Order: sequence, then structure tokens, then C-alpha cells
Amino acid sequence: MLKRTHMCGTLRSDHEGTEVVVCGWVNTYRDHSSGLIFIDLRDREGLVQVVFDGDDADAAVVEAGRGLRREDVVAIKGSVRARAGGANPRLATGDIEVVATAIEILAKTDTPPILPDEHEAEKIAEENRLKYRFIDLRRPRMQEILKTRSLVTRTARDYFMDHGFLEIETPLLIKTTPEGARDFIVPARLHPGKWYALPQSPQLFKQILMVAGCDRYIQICKCLRDEDPRADRQAEFTQIDLEMSFVDRDDVISMMTGFARRLWKDVLDVEIGEIPSMTYAEAMDRYGIDRPDTRYGLELNDVSEIAARTDFRVFAEALAKETGCVKAIRVPGGAEIFTRKVTDGYTAFVRDFGAGGAPTTKLTENGFETGVAKFLEPIKDELIAALGLEVGDAVVFACDTRTIATRALGELRQKIAQDTDAIPEGKWNFVWVIDFPMFERDEENGRWVALHHPFTSPNPGQFDILESDPGGCLSAGYDLVLNGSEIGGGSIRIHDQEVQAKVFKLLGLSQEEAREKFGFLLDALRFGAPPHGGVAFGLDRLVMHLVGTDNIRDVIAFPKTQSGGDLMTDAPGPVDASQLEETHVQSTAEVDDAG
Repeated sequence: MLKRTHMCGTLRSDHEGTEVVVCGWVNTYRDHSSGLIFIDLRDREGLVQVVFDGDDADAAVVEAGRGLRREDVVAIKGSVRARAGGANPRLATGDIEVVATAIEILAKTDTPPILPDEHEAEKIAEENRLKYRFIDLRRPRMQEILKTRSLVTRTARDYFMDHGFLEIETPLLIKTTPEGARDFIVPARLHPGKWYALPQSPQLFKQILMVAGCDRYIQICKCLRDEDPRADRQAEFTQIDLEMSFVDRDDVISMMTGFARRLWKDVLDVEIGEIPSMTYAEAMDRYGIDRPDTRYGLELNDVSEIAARTDFRVFAEALAKETGCVKAIRVPGGAEIFTRKVTDGYTAFVRDFGAGGAPTTKLTENGFETGVAKFLEPIKDELIAALGLEVGDAVVFACDTRTIATRALGELRQKIAQDTDAIPEGKWNFVWVIDFPMFERDEENGRWVALHHPFTSPNPGQFDILESDPGGCLSAGYDLVLNGSEIGGGSIRIHDQEVQAKVFKLLGLSQEEAREKFGFLLDALRFGAPPHGGVAFGLDRLVMHLVGTDNIRDVIAFPKTQSGGDLMTDAPGPVDASQLEETHVQSTAEVDDAG
């Protein structure tokens, strides 16, 4: 077999006159009437043109070249020369070509069901690309994504190793802890009637490692959550998981800010500078969401006091509620796009978030026109001043309880930004969101629920109101947000067993339930736990941002569909009755012949 000396995409003018052996897949084939045969040979590093020329190769080599077809696998020996027909600026190897002197056909292909062609990829149904993933991954775009993902993991390891972290693995077969998403469960054959769970995250184990004195831990780990389909999440995903001892919130944020700066520099050669912080309250007030996209304006403004001076019934009914408010967004130049069809669409959109509608109006040289203009006449000047309106702007309102109005308008803000092309390209806006509430009230079940998770510590100075005012207690949690997407999150953990017991009690967990679910952690806290905190970065989301895709399946080598299926391996599938019997499991599901 011919032994490779160079990757296809690495050959340059410096290699002219060099004898090389390149291996790969036939990307394209061209047989010219002059007797010359050209192929573009592809490997993960790129393409190189190979020429079969009867003047420079024997007849057998030329004939073998003539028999090649797309996706055949070959090894070719030849000499590098300047490209005879002129350089091809679209190829990194476009200044040169390889003149074949020997060829070894390593594998002939059947007619491929799809081709790894960038120009055709969008025309191929994603189901087919996932079914034949081993072909789809040959595309240069997919190869670049895989290389970027590899660089991200290498940078993470290098950065954190440089800062004294130990890479430690945690178990995949664990005890089920029914908090948060639904667990995937695994029958324990040697323990009839008992089950393992697959980890939703290594949260408890990384805290145990801090109690164990490991001080700084990192792991690039698989996490599994049996959730309903979501566009930006897979049931099986990857985290860069970290924990540190003897630290406070500022220490963790400083360390992780350094990692983000290193990552963007190593991968994109972009300097992101320092990352600002914003409180949860400010994020909700200005942007209506706890993962604000700060690349553009369209901020929310509370105009309740001004709105109270109109006789608009919708405003009045909202303000009559206990926490009622009226919020508004100024849309610069929005008058041009706020057609009746668009504004009706916005009304339908906010109803999905509990709001009754999204009243709108436009500012013209004659004042407010269309929509709710007639109700705004008494407050025209105040509203223009409060929102900084200019002729040609539009205004959209949300009015309800503060929670509903804020959330609905925050979601609508993002849609308006897309509709008005307000989102700038090539901009990286990072922000740390801090001072989250410790708890949210679940009115339906009449109990408190943890906003992050039940191991998050209150902020310093908040311990005294943990029991007396749980709704006002702020946590030591923090999220790193990039362009409106949460890419990492964590908290300072509770390391005092008495504080942990109080939190469990607030969440409605009895001592018996807490011990049943988290007994080993509670035991660990009894025997000298250091102050500690950490972060988990979503590796898939990091790579999505770095390569510029909004499809999470693009950045995972072998992803699942939104319904959790693997089209390439046809998983999940049925198992033999004997396997069920061995694991002491009986299925009650009716499975059709198709599985």
C-alpha cells in the first residue's frame, strides 16, 4: 500500500518538485477530451487537484484514473507542480496540482445515497443526512466543525490544567434523584427490582470531590436528560464541568471569564475583553429575560405612571391588578414595517406567554397614528419624552401583571429585533447575570421551588432572610450569557449542613425524603466541607456560537433527532425477551413491527 506523506489540503507552492503520496476520497471527476483526467481528492484538511496525464504517467495509471468515480477511496503518488491551467483562488491548494505517477484503489463505492457536497447540503433532507451521517460528516463544513470542537476541548483542558485543576471522572450509573428533568433509568441485573439512573449532571459528585479535598476539578462529561424535544438541546449533551474550593462568587467569575477570553482568542483570534455583570432584576426590567441579548437596544420601559393618565380600558384593567404594569418598547423606524398583518401577528405571539395582546402605534409628523393612537393623545408629550421617540418610530406595549407583561414583551423584543434586522453581525456581547432569586413560588402546588438547584447558596448577607422572606432571598448563582444564549451557569454551593436542611425544608422535602434522595451528600457535609462553587459550560452551545450555526445537531458527531431517535443506528429499538427477563423487567408497551 502507498503510504501517505502529506494531507491533501496542506500542499502549497513550497512543495513544488516534491514527490508526495496523498490519500482520500474522490470529490469530483473530470475527463477532458484532450486525454487529461482531473480529480479533486479530499481528506479532512481539504482538496487538492490531481492530474492524470499520459505524457507523465504510464497507460495503466491513466486508465485507473479514468475508472474513478465520486467517493472512491484512493492513494495517489505523484509530483507537485504549479497548476498548469492557472491558479484557483477558491482553493487553499489552488496554486498547485499533483501529477499522478502511481495509484492504488483502496475502496470502490456503491452509488452514494447522498454526496458530501456543500452546495447541495441544504437541498438534502436532514433525515437523510442523519441516516447517512458517515457520508455527511465528510463535508468540509462538518470537518471544520469537528476540528473546532476538538480545539475547544483542548483549550479547556490546557487552560484549567494551567490553573491547577484535576481532570476526574464521575460515575455514569448513579442513584436516581428526581429533581429537575426526568432521569434515564437502567435496570440493575444483579439487584432485582432496583435501578440505576444516568446522570443529568455530575453536580453531587463534584461537590463530593470538594469535600474529598481535590480542591479544583474539571471534567468534559456526558449528561443525559429524558426531556421533551427542544430545538437547542439533545437528550444526550456535553458539559465542561468545573468546581473550586475556598472561593467566593467573584473568584469563580474571574476564573471563568479568563477561560472565555482564552477560548475566543484561541479559536477565533478575537479579544473579548472584560465581561460586565448585570443583576437578574436589571436583566428582567430592561430586557424581559434572564439571558439578555445586549447587542441591540429595544429595551423595555415601564410607563405605568404615564399610562394611568389615559382612559384606555386595557391599560386601566392591567393597572388595577395587584402587580399590574404597562411596559413599552420603542422600535426605531418601526413605522415602516408595522403593518396590520405584522401587529396582529405580535398580538398572537404574546398570547402564548399569557398576555392578552400587544397594543401598538406609530409616531408621524402629525402625532400618534394607527393602533391605539386615539387613547394616547392626553399623554402624547410625556410618552414621547419618556421613550425618546422620533418621527417614524413605532411603539409596542404589554400590560398585565408585572411578571406576564415583562416576559411577554421580553420575548416579543427578540422577534422584533429579527423582523427589523436590528441584530448586528459579528458582535460578541457577553454578560454575567447575577443575584438571581433563590426561589420561585409554585402557586399551583403551594410550595417554593429552587430557581437554580437546591444546593445553591444564598448570597452573603441573605442567610438571615432565608426562612423569613424566601421570596426576597437572593442566591449566589450566576449565568454566563452570550448574545442572548446561556452558555454556562453555576453557583456557590451550600457547604453548611444546617443551611442545606433549611433549604430542603423550604422546598417541602422532609428529613426522610432528603436523606433518601441526597443522603451521601448530607453525610459529606457533616464531616468538614469547604466553601466551594463551580460552573458547567454547555460544550455544544459554545461550539454552536463559535462556528455560527443555530442547529445543535450540526456540532455533534452523531446526534439524535428531536424525538430522540438515532437514524443511523436505528436506536432506540426493541430488545430480546431474554434480556428483559435477565434484568427482571417486563414491558407493558405495545411495539409495532417497525419498532
